[in-house]
Amino acid sequence: MFDTSLRRFKDQVGTPLAKHMSRVSPTLISMLGLAIGLFATYMAFRGQYLWALGLWILNRILDGLDGLIARLHEKQSDFGGYVDILTDFIIYAALPIGLVAGSPSNERYLALAFLLAAFYVNSASWMYLAAILEKHAAHSSDTQTTIVMPAGLIGGFETLVAYGIFLLLPSHITILFYTLAALVFITTLQRIIWAKQNLT
Repeated sequence: MFDTSLRRFKDQVGTPLAKHMSRVSPTLISMLGLAIGLFATYMAFRGQYLWALGLWILNRILDGLDGLIARLHEKQSDFGGYVDILTDFIIYAALPIGLVAGSPSNERYLALAFLLAAFYVNSASWMYLAAILEKHAAHSSDTQTTIVMPAGLIGGFETLVAYGIFLLLPSHITILFYTLAALVFITTLQRIIWAKQNLT
């Protein structure tokens, strides 16, 4: 929901650092972020939630840095954008799994299933819509991602906050998972309504 406006702020903050990283591959930053995100998952599994939170935040910082480096130093590529979103989705799935696997119960696994199902449906809702918008050349001067990503209630910033809450309140992850899943389903519904209004 706030991704577009916050992206401008993020770029302003990150530009001084990114300017000095002209020799660094954006894809390498994405892969480093993946490794750190997987380490955060492991720490969550071990019950080291504060360590996991710090690593999760570092993962998100690197996720913002790779695209900024690519834009500033004209290193943008379709492959880089593909790796960026793929590594994001790996961590989005892995971290909740790590939380539940480290402290399992039937209720938590059911909540996890609902959350991952919501992600699955949401992914289809925006990725296929993004492909249709690409077909119609829907890029604008404000588009800073590899593909056009239709906005919704839950985006990257909201996911960052939600996962942070998961790690701060791990004893409440069952209700937290259900809450995020419901909000993600609402986001999917938003995109369906938008598509009906704009693609017919």
